[in-house]
Formats: sequence, C-alpha cells, structure tokens
Amino acid sequence: MKIKFIGGVRTVTGTCFHLSINDLQILVDCGMYQGDYADEMNRAQFQFNPHDIDFLFLTHAHIDHSGLIPKLVKDGFRGRIFATYATADLAEIMLYDSAQIQEKDAEWLTKKAFRSGKDLVFEPLYTTADAKAAIPFFEKKSYGKIENLGKGVKYRFIDAGHILGSGTLELWYQDSPVEKKIVFSGDIGKKGNPIINDPQHTGTADYVVMESTYGNRLHKGMNESIDEFAEAIKVTFKRGGNVLIPAFAVGRTQDILYTLNKLSGEGRLNSLNVYVDSPLAEEATKVYLAHPECYDEDAMKMLRNRKGNAIKLHFTTSIEDSQKINRIKSGAVIVAGSGMCDGGRIRHHFKHNLWRPECGLIFTGFQAEGTLGRKIIEGAKTVNVLGEEIAVKAKVYTIGGFSAHADRDGLLEWLGAFSNKPEVFIVHGEEEVALEFEETVKDKFGFITHVPHKGEEFEI
Repeated sequence: MKIKFIGGVRTVTGTCFHLSINDLQILVDCGMYQGDYADEMNRAQFQFNPHDIDFLFLTHAHIDHSGLIPKLVKDGFRGRIFATYATADLAEIMLYDSAQIQEKDAEWLTKKAFRSGKDLVFEPLYTTADAKAAIPFFEKKSYGKIENLGKGVKYRFIDAGHILGSGTLELWYQDSPVEKKIVFSGDIGKKGNPIINDPQHTGTADYVVMESTYGNRLHKGMNESIDEFAEAIKVTFKRGGNVLIPAFAVGRTQDILYTLNKLSGEGRLNSLNVYVDSPLAEEATKVYLAHPECYDEDAMKMLRNRKGNAIKLHFTTSIEDSQKINRIKSGAVIVAGSGMCDGGRIRHHFKHNLWRPECGLIFTGFQAEGTLGRKIIEGAKTVNVLGEEIAVKAKVYTIGGFSAHADRDGLLEWLGAFSNKPEVFIVHGEEEVALEFEETVKDKFGFITHVPHKGEEFEI
C-alpha cells in the first residue's frame, strides 16, 4: 500500500490522506485550509484525479476535515463517502453553510472590486448547488461494525470521543501474504468531554496515523476550567460588559451550552441571557439532540431530567436579529462563529465589543497559526476586523480545558494502549508541536516515527 500525505501535515488544517491499495484509490478526509494563504491552497488543483477515487472515509464533520468535499465532487469524484450516522448528518448542514459563506464572500469581493473601478468577478470555491450534489454520495455507518470494501480491504469506525459522531478509522488490507492494519486516529477527544463518550481504543495496529494538535502541552482539569469559565463571566458582568465566546458551531457551541445550563442549574450563574448567533449552531444543536446514542451517562441523565433550560437561550437566524444583539451593552453571553475568528458573525461582535475594556473575550478552543484568534491570544494591541483596525481592550481569557482534543498526556495514553509497537505517522499539529511530540513518542515508547511533509509518500 502507498500512502500520500496531501494535507493536515505540519499544520492543523486541510487534513487529507491518499491511499493506493490493490487497485483501489481511497481518501481519508478532505479538509479545507484555514489561516494565511488558505484561499490559494483551497483553490489549488488536487494532487490526485478526483474521478479515480473509489472511496472517501470522513472521520468527523469539522470543516478542516470535510470542507473540500463539494469541490471534490465538482471536480469529478463519483465514489462513495463513508461516515458515521451523526457525522453524515452534521456534514450536510456544515457543507451547506460553508458553501453559503463561499458565495457571500465572492459576492462581497466582486462588489468591492466594482466600487474601486476594477472589472473583476470573484467565483466562490463552490456553491450551495455543489454542496447539495455531494450529499447523495454519503453512506451512513454504525460504530463497531467491520465491513468489506473488497480487494482485500476491510474497515471499521470506533468512537474517537472528539465531537458527536467522530470516528477513529481501522483499515485492514492484504497486499501480501500477511494482512496488515492501519489506524487513522481522527481527532482524539479528551476523557470527560461534555455530552459524548470517551474515546475508544483499537488494541493493535501495524501503522498509526495520529493527530498531535496539543502534543506539547497539557490542559487544565475540566472542573478547574469550568470554575475559571464561571468566574470570567461573573467578573465581566460585574464590570458592566458582555462576554464574547468564539466557538465552532459544531461541538464547542453545544459543550458551552451544556456547561452554562449546568452552572445555571446549580445556581452558580443566575439569569443568564445567552445569544447563539449562528444559524449553523442552531441546526447542529438539533442534530445533537437527534443522536442520544452518542451521549455519555451524564448527558443522558440531564436529557431525561430536563424541565426546560435553566438559561435564557436565544438563537438568532437573521442578520437583523444578529444586529440587535449589538445594541446590548452589558449582561449578554454572545456565542458566535467562527471558532478561530476568521469568519462568521463573531467578527461583527468584535467591532462592537472588543475595544471595550469592560467586556470579556473567552477562547475555549485551539487558534491556528495565522488566524485572527491566534493574533489576539498572542497579545496584539489592535487587529483588523472587516477592514477596520479595532483596539483589543477587552479582557482576554484562554481556557484550554474545554478543548475537544486530548492533550499531550492524553495522546500518549491513547498511543500507549496499543499492545504491540506500531509505526507512527504524526500529523495534524503545527510543525514545531509535531516534531516535539515525535521526540516524546520515541523517548517514551521507542516507536518508529515520521512527521510527513506535504505531498510526501510512503510505501507500507
């Protein structure tokens, strides 16, 4: 088998791996790039012929793993896309949302060009029609069931514990007298994540392709993080400001709502007005509610015992509703996308709140290099928001314990659970982090390791 690392190597976005096995062409994930130069990279020609791809395995629905699927179909893919039931349902709403963003951005850039006297028409990366055309290629699969692809290849998804429906992919293949097995970790969740189950483990493997997002750092404990989260809200309200929480519409928003509801129900935060300014987040929350089979015991208990929300929850769908939030000067918790602040409605709320010292900005997730969120947490005094320089005077909180990713020790625990010594390919981490994690893995386990470069191919 040959494996080529197309994206998601020495970076945390654009995840995509290309496998060639016994005349089968297989992709694992087909993600969109985010951050600097993202548009150029997303528009580049694929390093394979989409028409030749037989199967695509989608480990989970986040756009950095799924976002180029409509482009793949548009460029000729006619194979099958395998994903868990919840992942397929989430991917459908996320790809539509991504397409709408592409269309709106292209329209805005075209208008901007015309206003400046340039005769330029910007085309979206893909359209809502392209996203719609991709959905029939999905086939929904259950956790834990081994299925045959033919030509000596079998596969199974197990729960990765990252977001609803997230999967670790086991792939067995026989291109020699001995059957071998490669495991793609997907994004590995940390134990104790709200709502969903802890990650499962596969036991043995010959080869492992594993993420390393937090491969050089540790998270705070969940209880400590929740305490810090509650305190940040209390302090901000006492100062007379609003709380801004940039959050991915899928996964993080639902975790935040779960936590706020729990804190309110326990009497630790009272009379909370929470505004979720994301149509996608509202749709994603409906998908979460439709898949209780993915819940852990605590979430099932809360679902069974709920008597209405303890928080005052407001979902905003229209632009007008979103703009009304900006008239609120204090006492609001505003949750909006995007999680790394490079798009979505959070930028509009920055224009109205980021320059106000009485406000609080809470980051609960990873901020990739080059993103607006990363610039803020690294201490930028001013940032460009929608073409305007905005002062960063709001109090900035970074609460790592909410991350849906395992930290360094969680990753090592996951890797150490293999009963044999697999060869390990370290991906989905910024270059410095991935290289540091590689040294940690070699020192601790003595495994053969690689940190692939973009486009690098291995025969295994």
